[in-house]
Amino acid sequence: MDGLIPDDPERIGSYRLLGRLGEGGMGRVYLARSDRGRTVAVKTVREELARMPDFRRRFAQEVKAAQRVGGEWTAPVLDADTEAATPWVATGYVAGPSLAEVVDRQYGPLPSPTLRVLAAGLARALHTIHGAGLVHRDLKPSNVLVTIDGPRVIDFGIARALDASTQSAEGLTKAGAVVGSPGFMSPEQVRGEKVSYASDVFCLGAVLAYAATGRMPFGTDEGGLHSLLFRIATEEADLTGVPEPWQGVVSACLAKEPGKRPTPEELLTSIEDMAGEDGAPGGAWLPGEVLAELGRHAVQLLDSEDPEDRVPVGAAPGAAPAAGFGPPPAAYGPTPPWQGRSPLDAGPGAARPSPYSTPAPAAAPAAPSPYAPPPARPAKGLATALNVLLIVFVVPVLFNFNVLMAVHGELGRLPGSSSPRRIDGFRTLQVTGFVAEGLGLLVLLAAATVWVCWFRRMRQNAESFAPGRIRYRPGLAVGSWFIPVVNFFLPKQIANDIWTATTGRPSGAGRWLMHTWWWLWVVHLATELSAYRTWDEEKTVEDAGATVVSALGGDVVAVVSTVFAVLFVSRLTRLQGERAGGAR
Repeated sequence: MDGLIPDDPERIGSYRLLGRLGEGGMGRVYLARSDRGRTVAVKTVREELARMPDFRRRFAQEVKAAQRVGGEWTAPVLDADTEAATPWVATGYVAGPSLAEVVDRQYGPLPSPTLRVLAAGLARALHTIHGAGLVHRDLKPSNVLVTIDGPRVIDFGIARALDASTQSAEGLTKAGAVVGSPGFMSPEQVRGEKVSYASDVFCLGAVLAYAATGRMPFGTDEGGLHSLLFRIATEEADLTGVPEPWQGVVSACLAKEPGKRPTPEELLTSIEDMAGEDGAPGGAWLPGEVLAELGRHAVQLLDSEDPEDRVPVGAAPGAAPAAGFGPPPAAYGPTPPWQGRSPLDAGPGAARPSPYSTPAPAAAPAAPSPYAPPPARPAKGLATALNVLLIVFVVPVLFNFNVLMAVHGELGRLPGSSSPRRIDGFRTLQVTGFVAEGLGLLVLLAAATVWVCWFRRMRQNAESFAPGRIRYRPGLAVGSWFIPVVNFFLPKQIANDIWTATTGRPSGAGRWLMHTWWWLWVVHLATELSAYRTWDEEKTVEDAGATVVSALGGDVVAVVSTVFAVLFVSRLTRLQGERAGGAR
Protein backbone atom coordinates (compact mmCIF):
# COMPACT_ATOMS: atom_id res chain seq x y z
CA MET A 1 0.00 0.00 0.00
CA ASP A 2 1.24 3.50 -0.87
CA GLY A 3 0.51 6.66 1.10
CA LEU A 4 -1.92 9.33 0.01
CA ILE A 5 -0.67 12.29 -2.02
CA PRO A 6 -1.93 15.91 -1.85
CA ASP A 7 -4.27 15.37 -4.83
CA ASP A 8 -6.10 12.52 -3.09
CA PRO A 9 -9.29 13.30 -1.17
CA GLU A 10 -9.39 12.73 2.58
CA ARG A 11 -12.85 11.14 2.49
CA ILE A 12 -15.04 9.45 -0.08
CA GLY A 13 -18.64 9.24 1.06
CA SER A 14 -18.56 8.13 4.69
CA TYR A 15 -15.14 6.48 4.33
CA ARG A 16 -11.81 7.91 5.56
CA LEU A 17 -8.98 7.11 3.17
CA LEU A 18 -5.83 5.46 4.58
CA GLY A 19 -3.73 4.91 1.47
CA ARG A 20 -3.59 3.80 -2.15
CA LEU A 21 -3.97 0.13 -3.04
CA GLY A 22 -3.44 0.56 -6.77
CA GLU A 23 -4.61 2.04 -10.05
CA GLY A 24 -6.11 0.37 -13.10
CA GLY A 25 -7.98 0.96 -16.32
CA MET A 26 -11.12 2.12 -14.53
CA GLY A 27 -9.61 4.27 -11.79
CA ARG A 28 -7.86 4.30 -8.43
CA VAL A 29 -8.38 1.96 -5.50
CA TYR A 30 -7.98 3.22 -1.93
CA LEU A 31 -7.81 1.52 1.44
CA ALA A 32 -10.37 3.17 3.71
CA ARG A 33 -12.26 2.79 6.96
CA SER A 34 -15.94 3.40 7.59
CA ASP A 35 -17.21 5.50 10.46
CA ARG A 36 -17.84 2.26 12.35
CA GLY A 37 -14.26 1.08 11.83
CA ARG A 38 -14.73 -1.45 9.02
CA THR A 39 -11.82 -1.63 6.58
CA VAL A 40 -12.94 -1.40 2.95
CA ALA A 41 -11.53 -0.94 -0.54
CA VAL A 42 -12.96 2.07 -2.38
CA LYS A 43 -12.63 2.15 -6.17
CA THR A 44 -13.09 5.49 -7.91
CA VAL A 45 -13.79 6.02 -11.61
CA ARG A 46 -11.50 7.92 -13.96
CA GLU A 47 -12.64 11.41 -14.91
CA GLU A 48 -12.96 10.67 -18.63
CA LEU A 49 -15.21 7.67 -17.92
CA ALA A 50 -17.31 9.64 -15.43
CA ARG A 51 -18.15 12.11 -18.22
CA MET A 52 -19.79 9.37 -20.31
CA PRO A 53 -23.55 9.08 -19.54
CA ASP A 54 -23.72 5.57 -20.97
CA PHE A 55 -20.87 4.45 -18.72
CA ARG A 56 -22.58 5.89 -15.65
CA ARG A 57 -25.83 4.12 -16.50
CA ARG A 58 -24.12 0.79 -17.06
CA PHE A 59 -21.90 1.26 -14.02
CA ALA A 60 -24.98 1.80 -11.82
CA GLN A 61 -26.65 -1.31 -13.24
CA GLU A 62 -23.59 -3.46 -12.70
CA VAL A 63 -23.04 -2.23 -9.14
CA LYS A 64 -26.62 -3.07 -8.22
CA ALA A 65 -26.29 -6.50 -9.82
CA ALA A 66 -22.94 -7.13 -8.13
CA GLN A 67 -24.48 -6.38 -4.75
CA ARG A 68 -26.54 -9.57 -5.10
CA VAL A 69 -23.36 -11.64 -5.02
CA GLY A 70 -22.55 -13.00 -1.55
CA GLY A 71 -19.17 -12.58 0.11
CA GLU A 72 -18.12 -16.20 0.72
CA TRP A 73 -15.76 -16.43 -2.25
CA THR A 74 -15.84 -12.82 -3.39
CA ALA A 75 -15.34 -9.34 -1.98
CA PRO A 76 -18.94 -8.15 -1.32
CA VAL A 77 -20.15 -4.79 -2.62
CA LEU A 78 -21.06 -2.73 0.45
CA ASP A 79 -21.80 0.78 -0.78
CA ALA A 80 -21.62 3.00 -3.87
CA ASP A 81 -22.49 6.40 -5.28
CA THR A 82 -22.87 6.24 -9.04
CA GLU A 83 -24.25 9.80 -9.24
CA ALA A 84 -21.27 11.53 -7.59
CA ALA A 85 -18.97 13.79 -9.59
CA THR A 86 -16.45 10.95 -9.26
CA PRO A 87 -18.46 7.70 -9.12
CA TRP A 88 -17.19 5.13 -6.62
CA VAL A 89 -17.94 1.72 -5.20
CA ALA A 90 -16.86 0.29 -1.84
CA THR A 91 -16.23 -3.42 -1.34
CA GLY A 92 -15.16 -5.48 1.63
CA TYR A 93 -11.38 -5.35 2.01
CA VAL A 94 -9.69 -8.72 1.57
CA ALA A 95 -6.53 -8.86 3.69
CA GLY A 96 -4.26 -10.75 1.36
CA PRO A 97 -1.98 -10.38 -1.68
CA SER A 98 -3.11 -11.07 -5.21
CA LEU A 99 -2.38 -14.37 -6.91
CA ALA A 100 -0.05 -12.48 -9.25
CA GLU A 101 2.04 -11.28 -6.29
CA VAL A 102 2.17 -14.77 -4.79
CA VAL A 103 3.30 -16.44 -8.01
CA ASP A 104 5.54 -13.68 -9.41
CA ARG A 105 7.24 -12.37 -6.25
CA GLN A 106 6.65 -14.51 -3.18
CA TYR A 107 6.65 -18.21 -4.06
CA GLY A 108 6.45 -19.20 -7.72
CA PRO A 109 4.31 -21.98 -9.23
CA LEU A 110 1.91 -23.38 -6.65
CA PRO A 111 1.95 -27.05 -5.57
CA SER A 112 -0.88 -29.36 -6.61
CA PRO A 113 -2.70 -29.41 -3.21
CA THR A 114 -2.77 -25.60 -3.18
CA LEU A 115 -3.92 -25.61 -6.79
CA ARG A 116 -6.87 -27.82 -5.86
CA VAL A 117 -8.18 -25.41 -3.19
CA LEU A 118 -7.58 -22.46 -5.54
CA ALA A 119 -9.50 -24.10 -8.38
CA ALA A 120 -12.41 -25.12 -6.14
CA GLY A 121 -12.67 -21.63 -4.65
CA LEU A 122 -12.62 -19.93 -8.05
CA ALA A 123 -15.22 -22.35 -9.43
CA ARG A 124 -17.50 -21.62 -6.47
CA ALA A 125 -16.95 -17.89 -6.93
CA LEU A 126 -17.96 -18.11 -10.60
CA HIS A 127 -20.99 -20.20 -9.66
CA THR A 128 -22.08 -17.44 -7.26
CA ILE A 129 -21.33 -14.62 -9.71
CA HIS A 130 -23.15 -16.35 -12.57
CA GLY A 131 -26.06 -17.13 -10.24
CA ALA A 132 -26.51 -13.37 -9.83
CA GLY A 133 -26.72 -12.96 -13.62
CA LEU A 134 -23.21 -11.50 -13.97
CA VAL A 135 -20.27 -12.34 -16.21
CA HIS A 136 -16.95 -11.37 -14.63
CA ARG A 137 -15.22 -10.62 -17.99
CA ASP A 138 -11.83 -9.91 -16.40
CA LEU A 139 -10.84 -12.91 -14.27
CA LYS A 140 -7.05 -12.72 -13.96
CA PRO A 141 -4.39 -13.31 -11.27
CA SER A 142 -4.49 -9.69 -10.06
CA ASN A 143 -8.25 -10.02 -9.50
CA VAL A 144 -7.80 -13.12 -7.33
CA LEU A 145 -6.80 -12.37 -3.73
CA VAL A 146 -5.21 -15.03 -1.54
CA THR A 147 -6.35 -15.38 2.08
CA ILE A 148 -5.75 -17.91 4.84
CA ASP A 149 -9.11 -19.62 4.25
CA GLY A 150 -9.15 -19.60 0.44
CA PRO A 151 -9.14 -17.37 -2.65
CA ARG A 152 -11.42 -14.37 -3.15
CA VAL A 153 -12.50 -12.87 -6.49
CA ILE A 154 -12.81 -9.09 -6.89
CA ASP A 155 -14.06 -6.69 -9.58
CA PHE A 156 -16.79 -9.08 -10.78
CA GLY A 157 -19.24 -7.59 -13.27
CA ILE A 158 -17.76 -4.09 -13.19
CA ALA A 159 -15.79 -4.72 -16.40
CA ARG A 160 -19.09 -4.75 -18.29
CA ALA A 161 -19.55 -1.04 -17.61
CA LEU A 162 -16.10 -0.40 -19.04
CA ASP A 163 -17.08 -2.57 -22.00
CA ALA A 164 -19.94 -0.18 -22.79
CA SER A 165 -17.60 2.81 -22.86
CA THR A 166 -15.43 1.20 -25.54
CA GLN A 167 -18.24 0.49 -27.99
CA SER A 168 -19.43 2.54 -30.90
CA ALA A 169 -23.00 3.53 -31.60
CA GLU A 170 -23.36 0.43 -33.79
CA GLY A 171 -22.41 -1.80 -30.85
CA LEU A 172 -18.99 -2.69 -32.27
CA THR A 173 -15.84 -2.37 -30.23
CA LYS A 174 -13.85 0.71 -31.16
CA ALA A 175 -10.64 0.12 -33.04
CA GLY A 176 -7.77 -0.62 -30.68
CA ALA A 177 -10.01 -1.01 -27.62
CA VAL A 178 -9.40 -4.18 -25.61
CA VAL A 179 -11.89 -5.12 -22.91
CA GLY A 180 -10.19 -7.64 -20.65
CA SER A 181 -6.58 -8.45 -19.81
CA PRO A 182 -4.41 -9.74 -22.69
CA GLY A 183 -3.14 -13.19 -21.81
CA PHE A 184 -6.27 -14.02 -19.78
CA MET A 185 -8.97 -13.26 -22.34
CA SER A 186 -11.25 -15.79 -24.03
CA PRO A 187 -11.27 -16.29 -27.82
CA GLU A 188 -14.73 -14.72 -28.05
CA GLN A 189 -13.47 -11.62 -26.23
CA VAL A 190 -10.56 -11.41 -28.66
CA ARG A 191 -12.92 -11.68 -31.65
CA GLY A 192 -15.36 -9.12 -30.20
CA GLU A 193 -18.19 -11.68 -30.01
CA LYS A 194 -20.91 -12.02 -27.40
CA VAL A 195 -19.43 -12.93 -24.02
CA SER A 196 -21.20 -15.59 -21.94
CA TYR A 197 -20.57 -17.45 -18.68
CA ALA A 198 -18.29 -19.83 -20.62
CA SER A 199 -15.87 -16.95 -21.20
CA ASP A 200 -15.17 -16.81 -17.46
CA VAL A 201 -14.45 -20.56 -17.47
CA PHE A 202 -11.81 -20.03 -20.17
CA CYS A 203 -10.22 -17.28 -18.07
CA LEU A 204 -10.31 -19.62 -15.07
CA GLY A 205 -8.38 -22.20 -17.06
CA ALA A 206 -5.76 -19.58 -18.00
CA VAL A 207 -5.44 -18.53 -14.33
CA LEU A 208 -4.98 -22.15 -13.20
CA ALA A 209 -2.32 -22.74 -15.87
CA TYR A 210 -0.52 -19.60 -14.72
CA ALA A 211 -0.73 -20.63 -11.04
CA ALA A 212 0.64 -24.11 -11.85
CA THR A 213 3.53 -22.99 -14.09
CA GLY A 214 4.26 -19.37 -13.23
CA ARG A 215 3.73 -18.25 -16.84
CA MET A 216 0.80 -17.39 -19.09
CA PRO A 217 -0.47 -20.30 -21.19
CA PHE A 218 -0.42 -18.32 -24.46
CA GLY A 219 2.82 -16.45 -23.83
CA THR A 220 3.39 -12.74 -23.30
CA ASP A 221 2.85 -9.75 -25.55
CA GLU A 222 6.57 -9.10 -26.05
CA GLY A 223 6.15 -9.97 -29.72
CA GLY A 224 3.18 -7.60 -29.98
CA LEU A 225 -0.33 -7.54 -28.62
CA HIS A 226 -1.87 -8.72 -31.88
CA SER A 227 0.29 -11.84 -31.98
CA LEU A 228 -0.76 -12.72 -28.41
CA LEU A 229 -4.44 -12.26 -29.23
CA PHE A 230 -3.98 -14.35 -32.40
CA ARG A 231 -2.52 -17.22 -30.36
CA ILE A 232 -5.45 -17.07 -27.92
CA ALA A 233 -7.99 -17.21 -30.75
CA THR A 234 -6.36 -19.90 -32.90
CA GLU A 235 -3.59 -21.86 -31.12
CA GLU A 236 -3.60 -24.39 -28.32
CA ALA A 237 -2.32 -23.40 -24.89
CA ASP A 238 1.16 -24.43 -23.76
CA LEU A 239 0.47 -26.57 -20.68
CA THR A 240 4.04 -27.73 -20.19
CA GLY A 241 4.66 -27.92 -16.46
CA VAL A 242 1.03 -28.30 -15.44
CA PRO A 243 0.79 -31.35 -13.11
CA GLU A 244 -0.51 -34.44 -14.88
CA PRO A 245 -3.83 -34.72 -12.95
CA TRP A 246 -4.62 -31.11 -13.83
CA GLN A 247 -3.91 -31.08 -17.54
CA GLY A 248 -7.30 -32.53 -18.45
CA VAL A 249 -9.20 -30.03 -16.30
CA VAL A 250 -7.23 -27.02 -17.55
CA SER A 251 -7.37 -28.03 -21.22
CA ALA A 252 -11.15 -28.54 -20.96
CA CYS A 253 -11.52 -24.98 -19.63
CA LEU A 254 -9.35 -23.67 -22.48
CA ALA A 255 -11.46 -25.19 -25.27
CA LYS A 256 -11.89 -22.71 -28.13
CA GLU A 257 -15.62 -23.39 -28.48
CA PRO A 258 -17.62 -22.02 -25.50
CA GLY A 259 -20.09 -24.90 -25.64
CA LYS A 260 -17.32 -27.46 -25.06
CA ARG A 261 -16.12 -25.91 -21.80
CA PRO A 262 -17.35 -27.31 -18.48
CA THR A 263 -19.64 -25.34 -16.21
CA PRO A 264 -18.39 -24.29 -12.74
CA GLU A 265 -20.52 -27.08 -11.24
CA GLU A 266 -18.92 -29.68 -13.53
CA LEU A 267 -15.50 -28.29 -12.63
CA LEU A 268 -16.22 -28.75 -8.94
CA THR A 269 -17.17 -32.38 -9.57
CA SER A 270 -13.91 -32.98 -11.45
CA ILE A 271 -11.89 -31.28 -8.70
CA GLU A 272 -13.57 -33.39 -6.01
CA ASP A 273 -12.80 -36.54 -7.99
CA MET A 274 -9.13 -35.50 -8.01
CA ALA A 275 -8.99 -34.91 -4.24
CA GLY A 276 -7.28 -38.23 -3.57
CA GLU A 277 -4.77 -37.93 -6.41
CA ASP A 278 -2.88 -34.79 -5.44
CA GLY A 279 -2.15 -35.42 -1.79
CA ALA A 280 -4.57 -32.81 -0.47
CA PRO A 281 -3.22 -31.22 2.70
CA GLY A 282 -4.88 -31.82 6.02
CA GLY A 283 -4.04 -28.36 7.36
CA ALA A 284 -3.23 -25.04 5.72
CA TRP A 285 -3.77 -24.87 2.00
CA LEU A 286 -0.90 -22.43 1.37
CA PRO A 287 2.86 -23.00 1.52
CA GLY A 288 4.62 -21.72 4.65
CA GLU A 289 6.32 -18.83 2.84
CA VAL A 290 2.97 -17.47 1.66
CA LEU A 291 1.42 -17.84 5.11
CA ALA A 292 4.30 -15.86 6.60
CA GLU A 293 3.74 -13.08 4.07
CA LEU A 294 0.02 -13.04 4.94
CA GLY A 295 0.97 -12.51 8.58
CA ARG A 296 3.21 -9.58 7.68
CA HIS A 297 0.39 -8.15 5.53
CA ALA A 298 -2.03 -8.34 8.48
CA VAL A 299 0.44 -6.55 10.75
CA GLN A 300 0.91 -3.80 8.17
CA LEU A 301 -2.87 -3.33 7.99
CA LEU A 302 -3.13 -3.04 11.78
CA ASP A 303 -0.35 -0.44 11.78
CA SER A 304 -2.13 1.71 9.16
CA GLU A 305 -2.85 5.06 10.76
CA ASP A 306 -5.97 7.08 10.08
CA PRO A 307 -4.84 10.40 8.52
CA GLU A 308 -7.67 12.20 10.34
CA ASP A 309 -6.54 11.01 13.77
CA ARG A 310 -3.26 12.95 13.92
CA VAL A 311 -2.56 15.58 16.55
CA PRO A 312 -1.79 19.11 15.34
CA VAL A 313 1.89 19.76 14.64
CA GLY A 314 3.62 21.35 17.61
CA ALA A 315 1.05 20.18 20.18
CA ALA A 316 2.29 18.48 23.31
CA PRO A 317 2.48 14.68 23.24
CA GLY A 318 -0.86 13.14 24.13
CA ALA A 319 -2.79 16.37 23.46
CA ALA A 320 -6.29 16.12 22.10
CA PRO A 321 -6.61 16.51 18.32
CA ALA A 322 -7.99 19.71 16.85
CA ALA A 323 -11.42 19.85 15.27
CA GLY A 324 -11.53 17.88 12.06
CA PHE A 325 -8.83 15.39 13.11
CA GLY A 326 -11.19 12.71 14.41
CA PRO A 327 -11.93 11.23 17.86
CA PRO A 328 -9.88 12.03 20.95
CA PRO A 329 -6.80 9.93 21.70
CA ALA A 330 -8.65 8.00 24.38
CA ALA A 331 -10.52 6.22 21.61
CA TYR A 332 -7.30 4.75 20.24
CA GLY A 333 -4.93 4.82 23.24
CA PRO A 334 -2.10 7.29 23.98
CA THR A 335 -0.84 9.27 21.01
CA PRO A 336 2.82 8.49 20.19
CA PRO A 337 5.03 11.61 20.56
CA TRP A 338 6.16 11.36 16.94
CA GLN A 339 2.67 11.06 15.44
CA GLY A 340 1.86 14.09 13.26
CA ARG A 341 5.20 15.83 14.02
CA SER A 342 7.53 17.00 11.27
CA PRO A 343 11.23 17.88 11.72
CA LEU A 344 10.65 20.72 9.24
CA ASP A 345 8.15 22.51 11.49
CA ALA A 346 9.75 25.84 12.53
CA GLY A 347 9.69 27.44 15.94
CA PRO A 348 9.17 26.01 19.38
CA GLY A 349 5.55 25.37 20.15
CA ALA A 350 4.48 26.12 16.58
CA ALA A 351 1.04 24.77 15.80
CA ARG A 352 1.10 24.74 12.01
CA PRO A 353 -0.22 21.56 10.44
CA SER A 354 1.89 19.62 8.00
CA PRO A 355 1.19 20.52 4.34
CA TYR A 356 0.11 16.89 3.85
CA SER A 357 -2.37 16.80 6.72
CA THR A 358 -4.54 19.89 6.42
CA PRO A 359 -7.42 19.67 8.89
CA ALA A 360 -10.76 19.17 7.24
CA PRO A 361 -13.91 20.85 8.47
CA ALA A 362 -16.26 18.69 10.41
CA ALA A 363 -18.20 16.61 7.94
CA ALA A 364 -21.97 16.71 7.86
CA PRO A 365 -23.70 13.41 8.57
CA ALA A 366 -23.60 11.31 5.43
CA ALA A 367 -26.92 10.65 3.75
CA PRO A 368 -27.98 7.00 3.77
CA SER A 369 -26.60 5.20 0.75
CA PRO A 370 -29.20 4.06 -1.79
CA TYR A 371 -27.38 0.72 -1.82
CA ALA A 372 -27.54 0.14 1.93
CA PRO A 373 -30.41 -2.22 2.85
CA PRO A 374 -33.10 -0.72 5.12
CA PRO A 375 -33.33 -2.02 8.69
CA ALA A 376 -35.73 -4.85 9.43
CA ARG A 377 -39.28 -3.72 10.19
CA PRO A 378 -41.79 -5.60 12.38
CA ALA A 379 -44.41 -7.60 10.51
CA LYS A 380 -46.49 -8.94 13.38
CA GLY A 381 -49.49 -6.76 12.48
CA LEU A 382 -49.50 -7.93 8.86
CA ALA A 383 -49.04 -11.54 9.95
CA THR A 384 -51.96 -11.33 12.38
CA ALA A 385 -54.28 -9.80 9.78
CA LEU A 386 -53.22 -12.42 7.25
CA ASN A 387 -53.76 -15.34 9.62
CA VAL A 388 -57.22 -14.04 10.55
CA LEU A 389 -58.22 -13.85 6.88
CA LEU A 390 -56.82 -17.33 6.22
CA ILE A 391 -58.80 -18.76 9.11
CA VAL A 392 -61.95 -16.95 7.94
CA PHE A 393 -61.35 -18.40 4.46
CA VAL A 394 -61.77 -21.89 5.91
CA VAL A 395 -65.37 -21.14 6.96
CA PRO A 396 -66.91 -20.81 3.45
CA VAL A 397 -64.72 -23.70 2.27
CA LEU A 398 -66.19 -25.99 4.95
CA PHE A 399 -69.66 -24.62 4.16
CA ASN A 400 -69.16 -25.48 0.50
CA PHE A 401 -67.86 -28.91 1.52
CA ASN A 402 -71.13 -29.65 3.35
CA VAL A 403 -73.15 -28.49 0.32
CA LEU A 404 -71.15 -30.77 -1.95
CA MET A 405 -71.66 -33.70 0.42
CA ALA A 406 -75.42 -33.09 0.25
CA VAL A 407 -75.26 -32.93 -3.56
CA HIS A 408 -73.24 -36.15 -3.61
CA GLY A 409 -75.92 -37.92 -1.51
CA GLU A 410 -78.73 -36.73 -3.78
CA LEU A 411 -76.88 -37.75 -6.94
CA GLY A 412 -76.48 -41.26 -5.56
CA ARG A 413 -80.23 -41.77 -5.67
CA LEU A 414 -80.52 -41.14 -9.44
CA PRO A 415 -79.49 -43.24 -12.48
CA GLY A 416 -76.07 -42.34 -13.90
CA SER A 417 -77.45 -41.34 -17.30
CA SER A 418 -80.10 -38.97 -15.97
CA SER A 419 -79.72 -35.19 -15.59
CA PRO A 420 -78.41 -33.79 -12.27
CA ARG A 421 -81.21 -31.23 -12.41
CA ARG A 422 -83.62 -33.98 -11.30
CA ILE A 423 -82.25 -34.10 -7.75
CA ASP A 424 -84.42 -32.79 -4.92
CA GLY A 425 -83.71 -29.17 -4.02
CA PHE A 426 -81.52 -28.64 -7.11
CA ARG A 427 -82.05 -24.89 -7.19
CA THR A 428 -81.41 -24.45 -3.45
CA LEU A 429 -78.21 -26.49 -3.53
CA GLN A 430 -77.03 -24.66 -6.65
CA VAL A 431 -77.55 -21.20 -5.12
CA THR A 432 -76.12 -22.22 -1.74
CA GLY A 433 -72.98 -23.62 -3.38
CA PHE A 434 -72.61 -20.47 -5.47
CA VAL A 435 -72.89 -18.26 -2.36
CA ALA A 436 -70.31 -20.37 -0.50
CA GLU A 437 -67.86 -20.19 -3.40
CA GLY A 438 -68.42 -16.43 -3.80
CA LEU A 439 -67.77 -15.75 -0.12
CA GLY A 440 -64.66 -17.91 -0.26
CA LEU A 441 -63.41 -16.01 -3.32
CA LEU A 442 -63.95 -12.61 -1.67
CA VAL A 443 -62.07 -13.64 1.48
CA LEU A 444 -59.34 -15.22 -0.64
CA LEU A 445 -58.86 -11.98 -2.60
CA ALA A 446 -58.54 -10.04 0.65
CA ALA A 447 -56.08 -12.61 1.99
CA ALA A 448 -54.07 -12.49 -1.24
CA THR A 449 -53.76 -8.70 -0.96
CA VAL A 450 -52.46 -8.90 2.61
CA TRP A 451 -50.33 -11.93 1.68
CA VAL A 452 -48.27 -10.08 -0.95
CA CYS A 453 -47.80 -7.14 1.44
CA TRP A 454 -46.56 -9.53 4.14
CA PHE A 455 -44.36 -11.44 1.69
CA ARG A 456 -42.79 -8.22 0.42
CA ARG A 457 -42.04 -7.16 4.00
CA MET A 458 -40.39 -10.55 4.60
CA ARG A 459 -38.29 -10.02 1.45
CA GLN A 460 -37.23 -6.52 2.55
CA ASN A 461 -36.30 -7.73 6.03
CA ALA A 462 -34.28 -10.61 4.59
CA GLU A 463 -32.22 -8.08 2.62
CA SER A 464 -31.19 -6.44 5.89
CA PHE A 465 -30.13 -9.83 7.31
CA ALA A 466 -28.16 -10.91 4.21
CA PRO A 467 -27.49 -7.91 1.92
CA GLY A 468 -27.23 -8.81 -1.75
CA ARG A 469 -28.03 -12.51 -1.33
CA ILE A 470 -31.73 -12.48 -2.25
CA ARG A 471 -32.02 -13.35 -5.92
CA TYR A 472 -34.97 -11.19 -6.96
CA ARG A 473 -36.04 -7.63 -6.23
CA PRO A 474 -38.84 -6.82 -3.77
CA GLY A 475 -41.17 -6.00 -6.66
CA LEU A 476 -41.06 -9.61 -7.82
CA ALA A 477 -41.98 -10.75 -4.32
CA VAL A 478 -45.38 -9.26 -5.21
CA GLY A 479 -45.67 -9.57 -8.97
CA SER A 480 -44.41 -13.14 -9.34
CA TRP A 481 -47.51 -14.52 -7.60
CA PHE A 482 -49.71 -13.22 -10.43
CA ILE A 483 -47.59 -14.18 -13.45
CA PRO A 484 -48.81 -17.44 -15.03
CA VAL A 485 -46.29 -20.33 -15.01
CA VAL A 486 -43.75 -18.15 -13.18
CA ASN A 487 -45.87 -18.32 -10.04
CA PHE A 488 -45.19 -22.06 -9.86
CA PHE A 489 -41.48 -21.66 -9.11
CA LEU A 490 -40.25 -18.07 -8.69
CA PRO A 491 -42.02 -17.26 -5.36
CA LYS A 492 -40.57 -20.49 -3.96
CA GLN A 493 -37.04 -19.36 -4.85
CA ILE A 494 -37.68 -16.05 -3.10
CA ALA A 495 -39.11 -17.90 -0.09
CA ASN A 496 -36.01 -20.13 0.03
CA ASP A 497 -33.75 -17.07 0.07
CA ILE A 498 -35.88 -15.38 2.73
CA TRP A 499 -35.80 -18.45 4.95
CA THR A 500 -32.03 -18.90 4.52
CA ALA A 501 -31.34 -15.22 5.22
CA THR A 502 -33.62 -15.25 8.26
CA THR A 503 -32.28 -18.44 9.85
CA GLY A 504 -28.69 -17.95 8.68
CA ARG A 505 -28.58 -21.62 7.69
CA PRO A 506 -28.65 -23.10 4.16
CA SER A 507 -30.56 -26.20 5.31
CA GLY A 508 -32.60 -27.48 8.22
CA ALA A 509 -34.02 -24.97 10.71
CA GLY A 510 -37.63 -26.06 10.07
CA ARG A 511 -37.46 -25.87 6.27
CA TRP A 512 -39.84 -28.85 6.10
CA LEU A 513 -42.63 -26.48 7.08
CA MET A 514 -41.86 -24.16 4.17
CA HIS A 515 -41.64 -27.04 1.69
CA THR A 516 -44.89 -28.62 2.92
CA TRP A 517 -46.74 -25.33 2.71
CA TRP A 518 -45.43 -24.69 -0.80
CA TRP A 519 -46.35 -28.03 -2.33
CA LEU A 520 -49.81 -27.97 -0.75
CA TRP A 521 -50.32 -24.51 -2.24
CA VAL A 522 -49.22 -25.75 -5.66
CA VAL A 523 -51.64 -28.69 -5.46
CA HIS A 524 -54.42 -26.36 -4.34
CA LEU A 525 -53.75 -23.94 -7.21
CA ALA A 526 -53.59 -26.77 -9.74
CA THR A 527 -56.88 -28.16 -8.42
CA GLU A 528 -58.59 -24.79 -8.72
CA LEU A 529 -57.30 -24.28 -12.26
CA SER A 530 -58.52 -27.72 -13.36
CA ALA A 531 -62.03 -27.16 -11.96
CA TYR A 532 -63.35 -25.27 -14.97
CA ARG A 533 -66.86 -26.82 -14.66
CA THR A 534 -69.21 -27.12 -11.68
CA TRP A 535 -71.45 -30.11 -10.92
CA ASP A 536 -74.65 -28.31 -12.00
CA GLU A 537 -73.19 -27.71 -15.49
CA GLU A 538 -72.70 -31.42 -16.22
CA LYS A 539 -75.09 -33.26 -18.55
CA THR A 540 -75.34 -36.52 -16.62
CA VAL A 541 -75.44 -37.61 -12.98
CA GLU A 542 -72.31 -39.72 -13.55
CA ASP A 543 -70.28 -36.72 -14.74
CA ALA A 544 -71.71 -34.52 -11.99
CA GLY A 545 -70.70 -37.11 -9.38
CA ALA A 546 -67.09 -37.15 -10.65
CA THR A 547 -67.02 -33.35 -10.55
CA VAL A 548 -68.35 -33.32 -6.98
CA VAL A 549 -65.70 -35.80 -5.81
CA SER A 550 -62.98 -33.68 -7.42
CA ALA A 551 -64.38 -30.53 -5.75
CA LEU A 552 -64.51 -32.29 -2.37
CA GLY A 553 -60.83 -33.23 -2.75
CA GLY A 554 -60.02 -29.63 -3.65
CA ASP A 555 -61.76 -28.37 -0.51
CA VAL A 556 -59.81 -30.81 1.66
CA VAL A 557 -56.54 -29.67 0.08
CA ALA A 558 -57.61 -26.04 0.55
CA VAL A 559 -58.19 -26.53 4.28
CA VAL A 560 -54.92 -28.41 4.86
CA SER A 561 -53.01 -25.88 2.71
CA THR A 562 -54.50 -23.02 4.73
CA VAL A 563 -53.47 -24.62 8.02
CA PHE A 564 -49.86 -24.96 6.86
CA ALA A 565 -49.95 -21.43 5.43
CA VAL A 566 -50.92 -20.11 8.89
CA LEU A 567 -48.09 -22.13 10.48
CA PHE A 568 -45.61 -20.89 7.85
CA VAL A 569 -46.61 -17.24 8.27
CA SER A 570 -46.44 -17.45 12.05
CA ARG A 571 -43.08 -19.24 12.09
CA LEU A 572 -41.34 -16.98 9.57
CA THR A 573 -42.68 -13.81 11.21
CA ARG A 574 -41.50 -15.01 14.62
CA LEU A 575 -38.05 -15.94 13.27
CA GLN A 576 -37.61 -12.53 11.69
CA GLY A 577 -38.79 -10.81 14.85
CA GLU A 578 -36.22 -12.73 16.89
CA ARG A 579 -33.50 -11.99 14.34
CA ALA A 580 -34.31 -8.28 14.23
CA GLY A 581 -34.46 -8.10 18.02
CA GLY A 582 -31.08 -9.83 18.27
CA ALA A 583 -29.61 -7.39 15.74
CA ARG A 584 -30.75 -4.45 17.83
